[in-house]
Formats: sequence, structure tokens, C-alpha cells
Amino acid sequence: MTRRHQSTRRALRIHAAAAVLALAAFGLAQTAVAQTMPTPDSPPLAARVNDPVWDRADALVKQMTEAEKLLMVHGYFPPFADRTPGAPLDDMIPSAGYVTGVPRLGIPNLRESDASLGVANQVEQRKGDTATALPSGLALAATFDPQLAYRGGAMIGAEARAKTFNVLLAGGVNLTRDPWAGRNFEYLGEDPWLAALMAAEQIRGVQSNHIISTIKHFSLNPQETGRHIIDGVIDEAAHRESDLLAFQIAIERSHPASVMCAYNKVNGDWACENDHLLNQVLKRDWNYPGFVMSDWGAVHSTVKAANAGLDQQSGQELDRQIYFGDDLRAAIDAGEVKKARLDDMVRRILYGVIQTGLIDHPTPATEQPIDYEANADVAQTMAEAGIVLLKNDGGALPLLATARKIAVIGGRADYGVMSGGGSSQVRSVGGVQEYAFEVGESHGFVRMTWHKSSPLDAIRAAAPSAEVVYLDGKDRAAAARAAAEADVAIVFAWHWQTEAEDSETIDLPDNQDDLINAVSASGKKTVVVLETGGPVLMPWLNQVNAVVQAWYSGQRGGPAIANVLFGKVNPSGRLPMTFPARIDQAPRPEVPGIQLQKAVEAARFDQRQPPAFDSWEQPYVEGAAVGYRWYDQQGHRPLFPFGYGLSYTDFRYSNLRVEDGDRLTVSFDVTNTGRRAGADAPQVYLRAGQARPTLRLIGFEKVELQPGQTRRVTVTAEPRIIADYDAANPGWRIAAGSYPLYVGRHVGDEALKGSAHLNAWTRQP
Repeated sequence: MTRRHQSTRRALRIHAAAAVLALAAFGLAQTAVAQTMPTPDSPPLAARVNDPVWDRADALVKQMTEAEKLLMVHGYFPPFADRTPGAPLDDMIPSAGYVTGVPRLGIPNLRESDASLGVANQVEQRKGDTATALPSGLALAATFDPQLAYRGGAMIGAEARAKTFNVLLAGGVNLTRDPWAGRNFEYLGEDPWLAALMAAEQIRGVQSNHIISTIKHFSLNPQETGRHIIDGVIDEAAHRESDLLAFQIAIERSHPASVMCAYNKVNGDWACENDHLLNQVLKRDWNYPGFVMSDWGAVHSTVKAANAGLDQQSGQELDRQIYFGDDLRAAIDAGEVKKARLDDMVRRILYGVIQTGLIDHPTPATEQPIDYEANADVAQTMAEAGIVLLKNDGGALPLLATARKIAVIGGRADYGVMSGGGSSQVRSVGGVQEYAFEVGESHGFVRMTWHKSSPLDAIRAAAPSAEVVYLDGKDRAAAARAAAEADVAIVFAWHWQTEAEDSETIDLPDNQDDLINAVSASGKKTVVVLETGGPVLMPWLNQVNAVVQAWYSGQRGGPAIANVLFGKVNPSGRLPMTFPARIDQAPRPEVPGIQLQKAVEAARFDQRQPPAFDSWEQPYVEGAAVGYRWYDQQGHRPLFPFGYGLSYTDFRYSNLRVEDGDRLTVSFDVTNTGRRAGADAPQVYLRAGQARPTLRLIGFEKVELQPGQTRRVTVTAEPRIIADYDAANPGWRIAAGSYPLYVGRHVGDEALKGSAHLNAWTRQP
């Protein structure tokens, strides 16, 4: 590292603390423009008519030199950028990425930060720089509240802008296909409709700050172990009806400036040089006008990638070579890549810069004040709304503040709450405790991290008259004795998951099952709080009184958990993914193949070196039947179904009305029949599919009700959720007929049953 670069890093220490940019109102629609569908024979070069953003981008491209264009189609990885001659180190922030702009034309440099869960600062690249850490993506999805997704996106977008970033690598929408996948915690669950809505609102929130958001990782990137060599195999119809549909709906609703292509292969081609995915699906069928950026280290070629639809090589130092610099210039000179294609690449990048308002509202040159306290309130609200009450026998919860003695056991609850690992890692305001690793792909950028937000302190504050004792749980006998001497024992259990590695099991690690069994055997009331990045097996479930799924709850996780435990907050979270009763209920009962694991470990993977092999075929046998659809088809009874979650009050559904024909609208009443105010998330499911019917979530709504209050809920179905995709005669098809449906609290809860009589319907891809 040069001295100049070191001084640049020192100068970039952040000391922000005052006001956040105002949140744009939820529901504000972007201005629509008429679009012309590209022609199939030249998808990446097609023109758009009556689109002033496209015209403005095109005018800028015509003023640029070839050298300026080439600078915009490849980006630096700042931690390694000093390896690249001529890199503009003085203007870089140590972060995920940097792309050179064109100052003479007002085209800004792009400063990129990881951030689905907050402005990331993995391994403290920027010394002293902290940010607000949101709860995990699964916690957000568990809120079933798109408005909260917007608030969270707007908040992290505002912080990013205040820190002078103008691109957030947010918007993770990959569907959960395996319960042990390392990055599940970042994403939004297993259902395409839920994931699409939540991702769309988060992206809209980010971009309301006049900065760019991506949507990622396109596509079929549900596994971490071997992610650089896995070849995801799936038929087109199944892909279109699952992962691609989640991307399509989210893109339509939020207009992300960029799509990030994935590491893996899809049906034989790398995702970042996959003509079918990028040119035919994204740019032709969906008429997407923005740009495709690569994931960091996901580029494998120059000519094939450029012609297949990749517009920008990201984090070039992590690839084996700079494919979109001198190599691209040579390919253009040789006629292997058309000059018009380079123009198209740059025009699409500029489209995103203009569309988001970034070009007209440049990010500040220096760090701006941030109201971290107000932003922490957003994080806490999200954490509270996403906590799921899984079990509550005999009204064990909420706890009474008058309890005489409470034993808090395990989970580092004296310090804070767990965080998932990887590029999303935020160094939260208030501090973190972290542990490094020496092996595995993740060792260079991953730390096992706890946010300093002590549940123990929050419990003591909630029960000031109680004696609250803490034991770390390492001595099970001591923990059992403490539980026996207390009125209630609260066991905090954890299961850490991280980018770059899938979990080897969904059992709780470190003999925590034995600890829970020992505590529950004391005969005293036992509450288990789970801090996990997804489902875990619970062999002790029948022995405990209550189970609270807290996920990775962010920098205000401690108070959020305590507020739910003591009833200050009525839990309203619902599971965004199925919790299996046994590991063999999953489509792939091994993680993701013992042979693959051993091969990856033996290769000691380095993105800049040729791997031992470059392909491992992974058939997705479940196809479009992801998550609860698979469990339903196979007749499996899970531990907890998708959509499940308890409350401290009760809700009744009544007066079902189905309006059908050319479109489907379902309405019904929700009444709070209990004694507490609370929020419910009623869900509407329909069974459809000509080849093999599958259960599909077609709508939901989060409703807050006072005791005795009734509200009418109306859900209008998106037709593509019901439809089959016909790959032979490309497009969506609903066959005329009758389709059974129900309204319930979760999958399998048929509180109100009906049917929809639908007319035939078709739509282009």
C-alpha cells in the first residue's frame, strides 16, 4: 500500500452525528415512460422511444471519448487498487468498489458500498467508521411489512449518501432453497411474492436518496459452499416461476439502477456471461434499461461476457485479470465486440445515474452529519416487528416485571446480539465484539460478530425489582441450578451463518441442545430465545415453555428482545421460511454434497488463481416448488410452517368474498378478539398449476388492531403468481377453471376456504 493511500484512509475516518435525509413517503410511484420492446435479434442494443432518461444518457455517450467510456465499464476494488497502475487512489474510500466518472460532463465517480443491512465496513477498512446496523434480511421479511422495508432502505441510503457513497450493493432477493445456506440471513425468504415486495420497497427507499441500488444476485445463487463452481440446473419454466419471478416483480416495482449477476453458472454458463439470462430474459423480455454489474470476482471473459450482456466488471482486482480494460479495447479494435455494444454498456450505466437523480443531486464531497439515534429507532422497530413467537404454552409470555428472580443463560447475552457474517457486516454504532478465522474462503473478510446491545441489560431495565443473574452456559450443571433457583430461565441460543460457507448442520452448535435440556429439566419456566440466520432443529421443543425467534436482530436487538419478552411489544412476526422437523425433509438432505465440500476445501479457493475445477452440477429438483411448496407437495409436516407466528392476542377471520373472472380479488374481515392491541398478517393461498398443482401465496397484509376492532382486508392477486410459464410458446398462461384458495394465519391454516373461477389469461414473458 502506498503512503498516499494510507493517508487517504486516515483522512476518511467518519465522525458523523446529527440529521438524516427525510424519508420519501411510502407508495410514491415513479413516473412511467412508454417503452419499446427490443427486437430478439439484437437485445442488448435496442433503442427505447419516448424515454427522456434514455435520450439524455445517449446524448452524454455521444460526447464521450472511447477512453472515457472504457473507464466506466470496469471498477476498482479499493483494498487492492494499489496493485493497479494509474488507479485514482486519492479519491477512493476503502470500501467495496470505485468506478471513474467523467467530471467534464458532470458524470460522477461511483463510490460503492456493501449494504443490505447498513453501510458495511467489514474488518474495519475505515478505522472508526460506524453505521446503523439493521436486523437481518430474514428479520425484515418476517415483519411482512413493506412499509418497514422502505423505511429501512431509505435510512441506509441516507447514511450512505452522508458518508459520500452513491452506490449501495443492496437488494438481495435470492430465494431460500436450502435451510443451511450461509447467506439465507441476508435474503428475504422462500416465497417469490413476499421477497419481491420487500426487496422492491427496500430498493425504492435506498434510491429515494438519489443514489443507486442494485438488485442481486442474478440468478439462482442460493448456496455459498462452492458458489464459484456450482452450475445450477433448472428448467426454464421452473426458473421463471420462482427466482426469476421474484426478480422480475421487484425490478418492475422499484426500478433498480443496476442488476448484479452472480458467481455461479446457470444451465452451463456463468451467470455474468449468460446470454439467456442477461440478454434474452432481462434486457429483451423484461425490457430492463439499467446496467448489469458483476459480482466481485465473477467475471471469466471479455468477449463472451460483453456480448452476453455484462455492462460493468466490478472489483476488477478480484478477477484473474482486468477483462473490461485493455482487453475490451483490443476486442473492439478486432471487431469481436462492436463499438455500439460499448456505447450500450455506458448508456445503461448512465441511465441508472440519471434515473436515480444522482447526476442532478451529486453526493456531498465531505461526510455529513447523521442522526444515529433516530436511525437506531428504525432498526429497533424492525427488530421488534420481525421477532416471531414460535411457542407460548400456558401464557408463559409475556413475563411479569414483578418476577423475583430471573436466570439469563448463554448466547453472550451479557454483551450483545449475534450478527451474520460476510460482505453485509456493519460495524454498528455502540461497538462490536468479533472473532477471526484462519481457514475457509471466508477467512479474509468475515468475522463472527456480536453487536454491543445487551439483552441482559435490557432485561434488567424491564424488570428493575427482580434479581437477574447471568451465566454463560458453559457449565450446564451450574446453569440448571441457577434455573431451579429462579422464577424463570431465559436461554439465549445461537447459530452463526456467513457468506462464502454453508452451515454443515442446522443443529445448534457447542452442545446448546444439552444446555437447554438441562435448564428445562429444572422444572422452572424456560424460555428459549433463538439468534439464528434461519431454521434450527429443536429436539428440546416439547420440554420448554416458550420459544422466541429473534434472528440476527441488529444494533438495538437487546431492547427489542426484552420488549417482546415483557409484553411492551406484542410479537407480530411471521416465518418467511419453513422450519423443517428433520433435515431429510429438505430437497437436498446433504449440505450441498460432501464431495463438493471436500473439493472446495482442498482447492483453498483464491479468486485470482485457476481453481482445481470450475464446475459442479447442482440440479434443483424442486424446480418452482421452493420452500413451503415443496413441503406441501411431498406431504411433509414441518416443525413450523411458512407464515407461522403467535401473538399475545387472538384474531378471527370472517366474511370471505371472492371476486374473480378476469382478475382475482379476495377480501375478508380481521377482528382482534383478545384483550391486547396487536398486529396480524393474514395470508391468502391458492393452489394452481396445470402439470403439478402447487400452493402459492397470492397476498397478505399487515394490520394493527385494538381489542375488539375489525378491519376489512382486500388482496388483489398478481396473475403471474397464479400462472404457469410456457417456455415453448413463450409467456405466462392461466387456464380457465376453478382454483381452490384459503385465508389463514400460515400455510395449512384454512381459516376461510373458497375458490376462484378464473378466465383464461396470457401475457408475454
